[in-house]
Order: sequence, then structure tokens, then C-alpha cells
Amino acid sequence: MAKVAFIGLGVMGYPMAGHLKTRGGHELTVYNRTAAKAEKWASEFGGTAAPTPKEAADGADFVFCCVGNDDDLRQVTLGEDGAFQAMKAGAVFIDNTTASAEIARELAAEADARGFAFLDAPVSGGQAGAENGQLTVMVGGSADTFKRAKPVIDCFAKMVGHMGEAGAGQLTKMVNQICIAGLVQGLSEAVNFAQKADLDVEKVIGVISKGAAQSWQMENRWETMRDGTFDFGFAVDWMRKDLSICLAEANRNGAQLPVTALVDQFYADVQAMGGSRWDTSSLIARLDRK
Repeated sequence: MAKVAFIGLGVMGYPMAGHLKTRGGHELTVYNRTAAKAEKWASEFGGTAAPTPKEAADGADFVFCCVGNDDDLRQVTLGEDGAFQAMKAGAVFIDNTTASAEIARELAAEADARGFAFLDAPVSGGQAGAENGQLTVMVGGSADTFKRAKPVIDCFAKMVGHMGEAGAGQLTKMVNQICIAGLVQGLSEAVNFAQKADLDVEKVIGVISKGAAQSWQMENRWETMRDGTFDFGFAVDWMRKDLSICLAEANRNGAQLPVTALVDQFYADVQAMGGSRWDTSSLIARLDRK
């Protein structure tokens, strides 16, 4: 059992922290910007709520973080009351935020200068994966630190992979989001086409999902697309944030992402339709516009 802190109790962080407590049996201290949510978590799981990231991290062996973006991450780490102000020597800070590779490298260097370790460890699997403890975790940082942290990360994961040095986890998450963007658009077009062709969508998916077209998105999102219900999973606003990170990195490294850029604009259309908080399968909604 380790002393663990978790910063950021959103739709992902709340259940992830829960698994660290219930599966891992770790001693948990949590922080959330909305204090009532941290108090609720502490009451539900038997941990402790801290008023600042600094106080949450004080004395912890491992500090997890899952917040919104680079700016949020800088605030909870380097701010006056940030976790980095209290990290003990030899501890490990594990960032599960989907952020830029630049900030991962920046924070890794800062952590090293202060005598503790940093891993960028973004996750994939959405809300359901977090709730079921079945996330995929892509980790950047030193191999030795990864080995130390993996048994703790395993509490909420089905797959944990070491991808390379600092920033490699975030770069791998970008690859993940690039793949998803094209898959969701293709599935949207396919379901819309099947509907226009007066086919039974359930029968169609039942057949093609056993062949080369099969994907996680097909298995888990065709029904929401068919039914026009987009209230489950990863929100459009967050997908656009992730795709903006991908496109910015591509501008730096010279990669060409024409499909990703196009799908990003399709998500902008969904936002304009009032779908900012719809899940990513809502791409089909723009095809259904009259």
C-alpha cells in the first residue's frame, strides 16, 4: 500500500481515484477545484479531501493528475499552491491529462530539478473505461520510473505501455485521437448511408462488424448514432481540444493530417448545432441536417 494523491475528479478522475482506493488499497488524498466533489469522493471511498493540490501531494509516494488542458496542468503543478511545491524527493507525479508533449517535457525537467520523477500517462477508453477500470494508458518517462509506477497505474487499467521518454505518452495519445477521428467520421457516414438505403442498421452492423470493418467505435457507438442519442462518452469540446493538440504537433513535426483537420471542422459544425457537450458519435448529426 502506498500513499497516493489524486488531483482532478472529473468524469475520468473520479472513478480512477476510486479504483486506486478499492482495488489497490492505497491511502488516498484527493483534490478537486470544486471542493464539494472532493468531499463527496472522500465520503464515498473513505479517503481524505485536501483544500489545495499542494496539500494533497504533501508526503505522497505517487501523485496522479487528470485535469483539462495545459493551462490547468500548469496551475495545479507549478502554481503557488501547486503539487510541485510539496512533492517529496523520490516521489512520482503521474499526469493522466491529455495535454501537449511540450508541457510533458517541461514538467519532467522541472520535476527532475526538484528531485522527483514525472510520467506523462494519458489514457484512452472514455468514461466507461474509467468506471470499469479498463483504461489503456500510454506512458512517457524513464523506464525505471515506469516500472515503479506501473503496479499502481494497473489499478484502473487493462493495458499500460511504456512508449519512450518524456512526451512519448502524449504523442502516442495524439496518434490514438487521429485514428479515432477518422473512424468516427467513417462510421457516421456508413450508418447514415445504411439508413438512407432503408437497410436494417442492426443487421448490417451485425454482419460487417465480424469482418474487416470492425472497430471499437463500431461495436460501441453504432446504436447511439442510429438513435441520435449523444449523451454518453467523450464530449465534442474535449475532442476538439485533443485534435487541436494533434494539429499543432503536426505543424511542428511536418506530419500531414488532412482527414484529421477536416473532421475537426466537422466537430466545429456540431458545436455550432449546440452539440458541445454531445459525445463524439454526434458527428452523424451534421449528416442528418435537413
